[in-house]
This record gives sequence, structure tokens and C-alpha cells, in this order.
Amino acid sequence: MRTTPTHLMAGTLTLRPWSPEDSADLAELYRDDALRRWTSEAVHDEASAARWVTAQQQGREAGDRFSFAVEETPEETPEETPEETPEETRQEASAETRAPGTAPRLVGNVVLKYAARGSGSAEVGYWTAAHARGRGVAPRALTALADWAFTAFAHEGLTRLELLHQVDNVASCRVAEKAGFPLTGILPAAPPAFPLDGHVHVRQAPTAA
Repeated sequence: MRTTPTHLMAGTLTLRPWSPEDSADLAELYRDDALRRWTSEAVHDEASAARWVTAQQQGREAGDRFSFAVEETPEETPEETPEETPEETRQEASAETRAPGTAPRLVGNVVLKYAARGSGSAEVGYWTAAHARGRGVAPRALTALADWAFTAFAHEGLTRLELLHQVDNVASCRVAEKAGFPLTGILPAAPPAFPLDGHVHVRQAPTAA
């Protein structure tokens, strides 16, 4: 399918489809209390992580859910020559220099939920691993996802992407704004599934802005 590329790039980030080999790492990431609080996925061990990955693959094949594992490849820090660097600074730089070929690390997930194909509107979601928060991973990944979605589904008239979150998730508000999704409305609470009001953030396609 032409709308399901293998990779999307965003600087040091690579967005790719989830694979069964990710299950162990995914289960480890879900040990984080904050991640479990803000997401609805039932991931609590490697077996449930594997089932979640399978569900993402099925959604991609069906064409209504496009989840991307977000990987980060550390940038190499060039070493400075002794003539240019004082001894203490040189030792610190050496300690921080990453070896060439450092393996990418799983840092999050972004997803395009496009159940109503041809409706002109879809929803995006994301989560970030605990070890990667505070470094702009989510805004960069969401921006790449949105740019891809508007291009890939332009022929279907996709012009609107929504990002929804609970009102007390302040961090998601910041992420949405940085990724070009301004706050546009409030969703009323719907207990028990949604005990609090929600925020609606919307990004319009460039031609529809």
C-alpha cells in the first residue's frame, strides 16, 4: 500500500512500523507508571506486548490505524584535538562522545487513527518512553506523522487531524502546541471511561489552513 511507508525520518528520529522483535522492549517501557496512567493499552508483560504489536500490524493492513515505533539514533559528538581543548574539558568531551554505530533506541510511539476513511478527518496519538521525555521527541515525531498523513491521504481529502487528551494532562497540551496542534475545544467528560473533560487540539492541512 502506498500509504504505509517503511520509515519516516525526523532528524535523529526514525518512525517505522512495529515488529514482533519489539515486544520485550515494549514490555519494559510499560513498567513506567506515567505511561500506564495516560494510555489505554493493556501491556503488562512480553506476551501482552506481543499481542499489542500484532494489533498494530492488523490495523495497518486494514488501513485504519497506522502506528509507528519511534527510534532515536544518538548523534555522534566530535572529539576536539588536545591543542583546542583544556585537559578537564577534553576529559569530559571524551566521556560524552558516543561511539560510531551506536544502536537506535526505542523512545516512543505515534499513531494515525483513520477509521472513517474519506471523511477528511483523522485522529493522532502518541506516547513517549520515560527515559526520552523532556527532549522534544513527541513534538518532532508528531510533526513528521502529520506531514506524512496530509501528503499520503491528500487524494482522499484528509485536511484535519485531531489530538485529544484529558484536561489534567498538561504535558500533552505543550506537546500538541509544539507540533502545530492548537487547542480548539473542550470535550465533556463521559464517565466511567472518560471521568474528566478533554482537550481537542486540531491541525489543519497546509492547503486547508
